[in-house]
Amino acid sequence: MPGVVPLDLLLFPTWIVPVEPAGVVLTDYAIGIKDGQVAVLAPRSDLRRYQAAESVELPGMLLSPGLINMHGHAAMTLFRGLADDLPLMTWLQEHIWPAEAKWVSEDFVRDGTRLAIAEQIKGGITCFSDMYFFPQVACEAIHESGMRAQVTLPIMNFPVPGARTADEAIRRGLELFDDLKLHERIKVAFGPHAPYTVSDDKLANVLMLADQLDACIHMHVHETAGEVQEAIEKTGERPLARLRRLGLLGPRFQSVHMTQIDEEDLENLVETNTHVIHCPESNLKLASGFCPVETLWQAGVNVAIGTDGAASNNDLDLLGETRTAALLAKAVAGSATALDAHRALRMATLNGARALGLERCLGSLEVGKAADMVAFDMSGLAQQPIYDPVSQLIYASNRDCVKHVWVGGRPLLKDGKLTRLDEQELIENARTWGQKIATR
Repeated sequence: MPGVVPLDLLLFPTWIVPVEPAGVVLTDYAIGIKDGQVAVLAPRSDLRRYQAAESVELPGMLLSPGLINMHGHAAMTLFRGLADDLPLMTWLQEHIWPAEAKWVSEDFVRDGTRLAIAEQIKGGITCFSDMYFFPQVACEAIHESGMRAQVTLPIMNFPVPGARTADEAIRRGLELFDDLKLHERIKVAFGPHAPYTVSDDKLANVLMLADQLDACIHMHVHETAGEVQEAIEKTGERPLARLRRLGLLGPRFQSVHMTQIDEEDLENLVETNTHVIHCPESNLKLASGFCPVETLWQAGVNVAIGTDGAASNNDLDLLGETRTAALLAKAVAGSATALDAHRALRMATLNGARALGLERCLGSLEVGKAADMVAFDMSGLAQQPIYDPVSQLIYASNRDCVKHVWVGGRPLLKDGKLTRLDEQELIENARTWGQKIATR
């Protein structure tokens, strides 16, 4: 009976967009949270009879699942704007890799990750995938923040900060996996950097361990035409075909970027149920190419979305990224109906959960799923009038309209203010790092 077991939280927004079922907007509904999960979703008149420890009216607000940022390098937020307007390999080899060799440390990763976490929370992101060095330090920051994350273990065939060899990176990763295997919010995955930086034997080792541990594999693949062409010239094989031959493609494989896709690539993605992580703004800024999102979607490929790192974007604004993705998809497909607003929001929520293998507990507002939620204020002048609130969210709003964020029912942002992190302290700390790095 209603009221027998009090709810922890009861929310009364103007609109609820559950994402599943697809295309649904609920008006005059409310949502009840108990023990970190959605306990009830019903007309607000029904839920007024429920008891709750806290009841919150959210007039003019749209409540959706929390956004899921499926690709980034959190600590690199401290390199934001360091080397702009350069092609990918010049940017990497002449600027980013030297800067990392000089500056990346446990302190750098801790401070950069905390800065990235705060920015993401303020933008409505409740879960993110991170690929960077000293992953154990990143996990500490994530644990303290209350966010949810997939932390991938970077693996390359040459020394990186925190690991002198690929084998050492894998060994440290296995220790981290064991330490966090029961963590309720952090999932550990393998992160071989890219086909051109990891050899076949190391990839085979990653595959064996991922199979044993039921872990995901997260990798930059087909980021540029040059990468693909170089692989063909050296081996006669496209990188994605090589990964399939080695057995890596599959429902646990997250292929990041995929700006170069021919018919064979599409077939490989479809037949293996491999996920694609789309990073449109980073791809645009580095002139890497265009991921054919609508073609992938119509073929049945799960496409999620990521910001990439702030060093190549230059922000961690997933709502803005989703708008760019929707507009770009239309231009690439030559169709104004490609990637409509509702599907774009799905790409930023449930599709991300699916890529993580967590669609049963994340990505939509359904009874029994985690109460990872974001409330967007749609009452501003720029959103009026509202015919379809999802359309106005994607095409007429920005992350400044994020007012509240919850992860597992716990507030991480309240009335636009961080609840666990000191924003001014983070700003001052980032400025200190910027002053040091600028003297390089």
